[in-house]
Amino acid sequence: MTGASHGDIAGSDRAGFSLLELVMVVAIIGVLAAIAAPRYGRAIARYRADMAARRIAADLALAGRAARTAGASKTVSFSVAGAEYTIPGLPSLRDSTLDYRVVLSDSPYQAAVVSADFGGDADVAFDGYGTPDSGGTVSIQVGEYSKTIVLDAGSGKATIQ
Repeated sequence: MTGASHGDIAGSDRAGFSLLELVMVVAIIGVLAAIAAPRYGRAIARYRADMAARRIAADLALAGRAARTAGASKTVSFSVAGAEYTIPGLPSLRDSTLDYRVVLSDSPYQAAVVSADFGGDADVAFDGYGTPDSGGTVSIQVGEYSKTIVLDAGSGKATIQ
């Protein structure tokens, strides 16, 4: 035997993990995942609510600009039951033969429209100067998070609360 001891042949000097160590690591990972999963879900819901509110505010501004550019009225029609809104006369981003339509209940927003009230109805019309016919609010909800978009009647500016 050229320099090898009898213990090396049996393999007793190999480094490794015992079954107990592996079970402990898996248990620690499980506890951390159980703590992180609900926080992650709430963060995603908060993000979706914020992004849906920003999209609505941006599209209200878009309708005002489109009305001002065309010198003609543009209406934003909200559907609470369908969790969507449309801007007739403005082309869709995906298909220019269709009207502009955003379905908030679909991905990525997965939001519900709780209410849309612009002077008693769910529609707001911007005149040829980009001024809305009335102010109002749109409320959305994703999980436990809700946002309200407020449209100012005088300036036509939408703010998120």
